[in-house]
Amino acid sequence: MILAIQGASELGLLYAVMALGVYITYRILDFPDLTVDGSFTTGGAIAAIMITHGYDSWIATIAAFAAGLAAGACTGLLHTKGKINGLLSGILMMIALYSINLRILGKPNIGFSRIDTMFTTISEDKYIYMTVLILAALIIKLLLDAFLHTDIGLALRATGDNARMIRSLGANTDNTTIVGVSLSNGLVAVSGALIAQQSSFADINMGVGMIVLGLASVIIGEAIFGNKTVFRATLAVVLGAILYRIIYALALRIEWLETSDMKLITALIVIIALLLPTIQRALKQRGLARKRASELLTASSKGGSA
Repeated sequence: MILAIQGASELGLLYAVMALGVYITYRILDFPDLTVDGSFTTGGAIAAIMITHGYDSWIATIAAFAAGLAAGACTGLLHTKGKINGLLSGILMMIALYSINLRILGKPNIGFSRIDTMFTTISEDKYIYMTVLILAALIIKLLLDAFLHTDIGLALRATGDNARMIRSLGANTDNTTIVGVSLSNGLVAVSGALIAQQSSFADINMGVGMIVLGLASVIIGEAIFGNKTVFRATLAVVLGAILYRIIYALALRIEWLETSDMKLITALIVIIALLLPTIQRALKQRGLARKRASELLTASSKGGSA
């Protein structure tokens, strides 16, 4: 059980980078970007191909980030300049990336277990491995926090809150949208590259369902840990990704569940995550109603006794 939770936490920290990318589009920009499923595979495919061709794993990861930025920029351009619906823009780019990723890989999957990656030297010691993953996730989270407090980051947040108002102040919302979607998919591609290196394997279908995982991480994290500030919200996303993987790992240990049931489990986790805020609001409103009724009853009893 402990080993399963530890392994799930390690994976959660790697997927947290992807969840932070989804947070940018889903929460900050309010943009339904489905490019994620494709750009995640793009990151993994580029990392795998470059590493197998002798490139350093760090260079491969940076190249994956650049490819993710390009994929996100294409989606943003389709939406802002092409005037295509945001959801449809993401779907079109996701479909296009499937063929592009297959071209990059050259075949449906590729393994490179005998080649060194950035995890090779640290994976032997579990404590060092976990420490490095935690530090890496926190550094990326803090860099994102810092970016969101810059002028561009503030414009990005304002675009998501009220695009019409920010346009009236002279800001170019098209540019901020493109920047936001690009950065989002850049982080998603980095996560794909890290997952590919961690497993020493890249597959054309490795990105299927990533948008669901990302949304679940964001929603679970915000529902449990809150999102009142940017620092707290991004931390909640990281913790949500870890918690999601732990729940998923525990579900796998249920004997009567089969591998084919995992998609159902994923859907149920997301449904519960989506219902959590509604349930919390209902309980809060019920508590306030009871408190108000109690105060009215107390006031009326005092008035009657007087």
